Amino acid sequence: QVQLVESGGGLVQPGGSLRLSCAASGFSFATYAIGWFRQAPGKEREGVSCISRNDDSTLYADSVKGRFTISRDNAKNTVYLQMNSLKPEDTAVYYCATMLVWTGLRCSSFGSWGQGTQVTVSS
Repeated sequence: QVQLVESGGGLVQPGGSLRLSCAASGFSFATYAIGWFRQAPGKEREGVSCISRNDDSTLYADSVKGRFTISRDNAKNTVYLQMNSLKPEDTAVYYCATMLVWTGLRCSSFGSWGQGTQVTVSS
């Protein structure tokens, strides 16, 4: 059974940083590209970042490029999202997800995802 558990969210002031973690189990983690998407109230789901299965390629939404960094540790079945220079518009629930297809163009085609972790950026 695929299980993805996100953690690391919280309340942070604008300009601050958070590091999200996603612990995976129940499937062959190293054979899947993994992505992060976010969902804010009243807004469409947005693919934020994703990483190929062998860690040789990463993608970022324009809205987070230069501020967020995705990484993975296949030995620990974990993916990370380092978020710096956070803005109020980054406020959302963040989910990590398996990706069904790696196109190298954008983070989409999400398969299974976890329960999400809330990120709130506010002064």
